[in-house]
Amino acid sequence: MSTLTDTAPTRSRALSTTAPNPRPFRLVRHSLALAKRSLIKTWRTPEALIDVTLQPVLFLIIFVYVFGGAVAGSTHDYLQFLLPGILAQTIATGAIAIGVNLNTDIAKGIFDRFRSLPIPRSAPLVGAVLGDVVRYVIVTVSTLAIGYVMGFRIDTDPFRAIAGCLLAVLFALCLSWLPVLVSMKVRTAGAVQGVMFALIMPLSFASNVFVGADTLPGWMQAFVDVNPMTHLVASVRGLFLGTPLGNHVWWTLAWCAGFVAVFMPLALRAYRKKI
Repeated sequence: MSTLTDTAPTRSRALSTTAPNPRPFRLVRHSLALAKRSLIKTWRTPEALIDVTLQPVLFLIIFVYVFGGAVAGSTHDYLQFLLPGILAQTIATGAIAIGVNLNTDIAKGIFDRFRSLPIPRSAPLVGAVLGDVVRYVIVTVSTLAIGYVMGFRIDTDPFRAIAGCLLAVLFALCLSWLPVLVSMKVRTAGAVQGVMFALIMPLSFASNVFVGADTLPGWMQAFVDVNPMTHLVASVRGLFLGTPLGNHVWWTLAWCAGFVAVFMPLALRAYRKKI
């Protein structure tokens, strides 16, 4: 009897040391597992990558060779100016796909299965966002590759060039919480795409993506100056070409933090209500 009573506290301590991981670690573990699911899904449907592989190629060819001579007087000079903007625009529009995919999965009942699993409620959304990083890396590589074929050259060092790429990927990663939120609010995948294009297109064209901000009408420049796309493009141009950076990098990072701080909680709240 004494042996049993003496070993009871020891068993209690042993059980306490094998308790489940704290909630943050569970969230990270399950989110990474679901991110792997997203990567496998992307690998099995490569046609879903057309928007991040073919779109930057078409945009660069059309704008450089059709408008380059008229806008900049030289297609090469315009290519040097345009490529950072096309990278920013394409990587932002590439974030729309996550909203479309999530809305489709919800309609198919896949998230009902997730709800029955012993995982944190937010893990499917966090995992989907993390899994989309591969798409943003692909669009960055494909844009730079076609740019180099056309004659684009980075004028700074490799460290600044990599920093510019990472900043663009980070921007898209943070912005992706907006289409996640939209996918929780609208009924169809087509509606997600329509709403997001209506939001992204003004940010792309009312900016310094295609022309210098100082050439735009005065009434538009007030919006251009605070446009997050403007700060991203100016940052990438500075890191790629050595143009003055000013405080554009800090503004871009501030916008990234703002996207996450605003849209992530709203998306998670809408998800809990919808599922």
